[in-house]
Amino acid sequence: MFHTKNIQYFVLDKVDIFIFDCDGVIWRGDSLIPGIPETLEKLRQAGKKCFFVTNNSTKSRAGYKKKFDGLGLDSVPAEEIFSSSFAAAAYLEQTKFKETGKKAYVIGEIGICQELDLIGVPYIGGPDDEGKQPNMGSGGRLEIDEDVGAVIVGFDRHINYYKIQYAQLAINEHDAQFIATNLDAVTHLTDAQEWAGNGSMVGAIKGCTGQEPVVVGKPSPLMIDYLEDKYGMDRSRICMVGDRLDTDVLFGTDNGLQSLLVLSGVTSEEKLLSPENAITPDFYADTINDFFVSSPVQSESS
Repeated sequence: MFHTKNIQYFVLDKVDIFIFDCDGVIWRGDSLIPGIPETLEKLRQAGKKCFFVTNNSTKSRAGYKKKFDGLGLDSVPAEEIFSSSFAAAAYLEQTKFKETGKKAYVIGEIGICQELDLIGVPYIGGPDDEGKQPNMGSGGRLEIDEDVGAVIVGFDRHINYYKIQYAQLAINEHDAQFIATNLDAVTHLTDAQEWAGNGSMVGAIKGCTGQEPVVVGKPSPLMIDYLEDKYGMDRSRICMVGDRLDTDVLFGTDNGLQSLLVLSGVTSEEKLLSPENAITPDFYADTINDFFVSSPVQSESS
């Protein structure tokens, strides 16, 4: 593993395609990390292909395109953006879920719903169940739709007991598939602090069902398999760049990619170099702006 203040040699000679995480790499919350537009433009000028893969499911691909545009990154086309909401829909499409005639129950926000609309998979829940409360009085019960064949759990700022109970009934009593967009422990809702991530929502459903979900976001191979099939990529020439060891770096190492950890997000250098950490990137840097820092400083660490 190398820490370097100048990885231009690595960038230009060993990598053709970069897959960037977004939160903690391109932006924090709703704030763009300084220098990012210039760095992305330099990479494109160097002939590098860029993709942006986020585990955040609150927006669809179209929704993330609006966010990129709003942050001044309007040169990023929609086809370069992949969210875990898209990955959930892609998984259902690959497994021919629509042909079962079943519907999905969504714990999550509008991004998942919009992606399901695009592939014609019916769903219930999502924002429509915000604020609902089950009848928990004497003899109270929650009736659910028996046609629910999958429960998709994504990040949900309006998670409630109604949604948790609906999901556990669908999974425990009707054998619905349990699908998680990601297992991120924390997330960047704002640039002021870390917030509990989708792992907390998924953990609630795991706790009451005793089941492990199918995970469609990073580090699952689903999105890299999709990109490889669509674009005919050589995995050995792809670098995954992210701020998380257990999702971004693991996504790279588990799927035959090169990996670069940046310290601009949730992972500190202390945590990376801790003896307790078993996940090692090929490289790490302060931010992706270090790709083009003029003074080379490189040191090897074990």
